[in-house]
Amino acid sequence: MPETVDTARVRAAHERFVATGQVSSRTVRTVVADSWRRSKRSGVDPEVQNAPVDMGGNDLTGYRSSLALAAAMPVVRDLLVAPGSDAGWVTALTDDVGRMLWVEGDQALRRQVEGVGFVEGGVWREDSAGTNALGTALATDQPVQVVESEHYARKVHPWNCAAVPIHAASGQVLGVLDVTGGRMVASALVMALIRATVAAVEAELARAAPPPRTEKHPVIVLSGTSTARLRVLGTPTVHINGIDVRLSLRHAELLLLLARHPAGLSADELAVLLSEQELSDVTVRAEVSRLRRLVGPLLSESRPYRLTAPLRIDVDMVHALLDTGDVDAALTAYPGPVLARSVAPGVERIRDDLAADVRAAVLASPLPGVVSRWLASDAGADDWQAWERLVWLAPKGSPVHVRAVSRLDLLGQRLGAPRHA
Repeated sequence: MPETVDTARVRAAHERFVATGQVSSRTVRTVVADSWRRSKRSGVDPEVQNAPVDMGGNDLTGYRSSLALAAAMPVVRDLLVAPGSDAGWVTALTDDVGRMLWVEGDQALRRQVEGVGFVEGGVWREDSAGTNALGTALATDQPVQVVESEHYARKVHPWNCAAVPIHAASGQVLGVLDVTGGRMVASALVMALIRATVAAVEAELARAAPPPRTEKHPVIVLSGTSTARLRVLGTPTVHINGIDVRLSLRHAELLLLLARHPAGLSADELAVLLSEQELSDVTVRAEVSRLRRLVGPLLSESRPYRLTAPLRIDVDMVHALLDTGDVDAALTAYPGPVLARSVAPGVERIRDDLAADVRAAVLASPLPGVVSRWLASDAGADDWQAWERLVWLAPKGSPVHVRAVSRLDLLGQRLGAPRHA
């Protein structure tokens, strides 16, 4: 348990890891060691890193009031904020990208943690602030406690934190509930209290929203003013009239392909886009029929098969952000490949095009942090050109520059290339 962590041994392990990049699982918990490695790959500087603050004032007020999580704050205040005012901790509620929406609790402690960016509008993802309970809970989708020097950034070593992700009824992560403070926060009692609060929050959110539907309950009526949304980056889901419907891989492939061909596709055309092997018209028609029972009038009954209303795709959001030059936001909106398990030729083309566009934008970015975020991803971890770009962008002799040069040398050894100058 975190409350029994040998802080002296962990502090020594942290010193070794910062200096050498090596860590032993016998000294540091696996969840922490893995997080340190992600933090290092992201270019987080453990010596000077503060969490960035990217939103405040009226922008933050308007943004958080638009979220479903706003309905959870009365529950959070009753169960965590009020007790924390006496126990000496601060409670934070974040959105799904680790941005703090509300920070409340012990006033003296709040003043202390403000200096490291622990404020409303601060972003505490691992790639922004290094290992911390809420960032690591977001990265792993698991409850996490982080004790003192288990934090990656030295400025956060004086404190302990515990965090639990909050999920919608559909399973989507909405945010994280975090408690930060003294030794008490490392206890199993506080973690149990946070878990109980999250359970109460999720129950409140479920009461306030329509229940998600699955293929076993495919009763959907498409209103004339509704905009349907398709998620293919992550768990395949279609959102219609406030209802989240989880999709099978095949149904997600069909909706994506039909959205990309608004004029419609015949069964033969769909068969070619869905499989390199011969796929019979009967099989395609059967899948389309099952999909129509799921999404109702969003899919026409006539042929060629086509969508009857606009379908907003998360892929298009990434493209739009790239078009505006906001590569950092595009990386946030791009958690991984399009329908990663799909081998449909039409989907693979969409997947490859988006991945190439994201990578090109990263390589063209003048911001070391953007390149570091790409290199911290599975897709970018061994991207030679991206590591070269980071060497070029990072101040010479800085920890980020030294790390990038070291990684290039390592990749060069694997490929038999000369060492990087």
